[in-house]
Amino acid sequence: MDEFLWVERYRPTNINECILPTALKNTLSEFIAQGDIPNLILSGGPGVGKTTAAKALIEELGLTYMMINGSEESGIDVLRVKLKNYASTVALHGGRKYLILDEADYLNAQSTQPALRGMIEEFSANCGFILTCNYKNRLIEPLQSRCSTIDFSVPKAEKKELAEQFFKRVLDILSKEEVKYEPKAVAEVINKFFPDWRKVLNELQRYSASGRIDAGILVDLSDVNIKELMHFMKGKEFTNVRKWVVDNIDNDPTRTFGAIYDSLYTYVDGSSIPHAVVILGEYSYKAAFVADQEINTLACLTEIMSRVKFK
Repeated sequence: MDEFLWVERYRPTNINECILPTALKNTLSEFIAQGDIPNLILSGGPGVGKTTAAKALIEELGLTYMMINGSEESGIDVLRVKLKNYASTVALHGGRKYLILDEADYLNAQSTQPALRGMIEEFSANCGFILTCNYKNRLIEPLQSRCSTIDFSVPKAEKKELAEQFFKRVLDILSKEEVKYEPKAVAEVINKFFPDWRKVLNELQRYSASGRIDAGILVDLSDVNIKELMHFMKGKEFTNVRKWVVDNIDNDPTRTFGAIYDSLYTYVDGSSIPHAVVILGEYSYKAAFVADQEINTLACLTEIMSRVKFK
């Protein structure tokens, strides 16, 4: 089933194939050259290549690994049984095996993370650990101190070059999938979701269902209509606000919240702006973890609508 998804079918299998900032790629390449990977924390936003890089590192060295998703298996029982059974045994080839703990920042900071710290120490002789996270500050300090942290942020100076590299990669994928396309439309998708490569590929695969990616999709990628939303919120028209959320659900939540933030001085009374900023900040943070973005966005707008004074 995973192979149906482009993000899996075309996932890079070595570090050289990964589209990453130069310094970051050099650091990972050094691990390959040394033939050894230390315990790592790969930190950065969603879709930037953390999990892909972790898998590529291990696969390129031909090592054994197991992967656990922290957002799906976050309980301490997972560590006590599944993880411990794996980490306590020696790899068949005789070297160290590895555990990739994806989205480790979802693990409970009071119980699961301290238990993980203990396992890293106990099984260090035969098992290495690679943790990925969106928010490093959600990992307890004892975990951070036992791993080398690698930041997957994209330097401003390299954004254009990386986007161009990914543009070429995407065009190659579209050709292999026999999807007709207009370069401008593809560029717009990349520009909207950069640097979330996973989101770019998922959206292009969705748009490709018709067999062609052209200017018709640009309507879906248009800027969020904040003026209309603010009109509904000022009038406390909950039904219309909910409809607006549904109509704009394909927009990245971060983009939506950012557009609302940018418009506060235009539509919100000055005395209420601090309240609105706090609410936006809280729900922007939650957007990285919630299962239902529609509910989270609507809850945010409802709270603003009920607590904020509009002009």
